[in-house]
Amino acid sequence: MTSVAPTSPIDLNALRLNDARALLDHGGAQLPAPEAGSLAYLQGIIDGLCELSLRDPLTGLANQRHFRAVLAREIEIVARSGNSALLLMLDIDHFKQVNDTHGHLAGDKVLQAVARCISACVRPQDTVARYGGEEFAIVMPDCQAAYGEAVAERIRQSVAALTIVVSPVLSLQVTASFGGAFAPMWVRSTTDLWIERADTQLYLAKAQGRNRVCIDHQQVISVSAEEKSLLFSSLALVDGAWRDGLDSSMQRFS
Repeated sequence: MTSVAPTSPIDLNALRLNDARALLDHGGAQLPAPEAGSLAYLQGIIDGLCELSLRDPLTGLANQRHFRAVLAREIEIVARSGNSALLLMLDIDHFKQVNDTHGHLAGDKVLQAVARCISACVRPQDTVARYGGEEFAIVMPDCQAAYGEAVAERIRQSVAALTIVVSPVLSLQVTASFGGAFAPMWVRSTTDLWIERADTQLYLAKAQGRNRVCIDHQQVISVSAEEKSLLFSSLALVDGAWRDGLDSSMQRFS
């Protein structure tokens, strides 16, 4: 039998932790002091870095990786329970002009202000994410049509009413366009299909003049061919398993 050498304790002094500590300090995480114990100290760094890996560093919102995980989980819930869930995508109108005219630092302040505004308008159970660039996403579980429309309109009005102080001599105002789609109930869709539906409505809002909300209502959503395939393939597996079980039972009594 081969003997296994005992594992030696981790020497924290041998780890390159300066960059990790800097990231955690930037994110506002609190670490135990090194003398509090090597394990607790290392665990604090690991936990903090895991949290940072799910956050957008500029706005503090969920990043796209976290957003997609939440979306996939919500699809499973809707497919099993039939609960209503809404995905909202919003895009800051003419954001490129802000960067081109006032610089990227001004653009960053606009993004941060809009992120805070969105977060103040939603429920604790809703997930707000920075999808990329000047685009944001909101996943709203247990959301009926009237409530989803009201929240989207409230965010739109709140963003338009913002006065964003960029410098002592410069303040900016922006608007946003919104596209929304409800997840089809009792159907196991995909994250890409759900995002595509919301994006289609977002493009429609922009084409109609921007600074408006367009939502694909649950009642008129059509199930795509891919979603039908996902649905009926699952039913076929269940039906096949049931028939196999029935055949096996019949053989025992024959």
